[in-house]
Amino acid sequence: MSRTIQIAEEEAEVLRSVLEEYISELRMEVANTDSMDFREELKRKEAVLKAMVKQLQ
Repeated sequence: MSRTIQIAEEEAEVLRSVLEEYISELRMEVANTDSMDFREELKRKEAVLKAMVKQLQ
């Protein structure tokens, strides 16, 4: 299901910034994770978040 939301430019900037910070922390978690299944789940989450950041630019 695809959903569209409208947010103000300032809100988009803040959201993008928060997502980028979280992605950075997520990369550290991926690097420190021993479980391959959990690592793949984190990588999928990272990909979704990166796509969201791209849409906010």
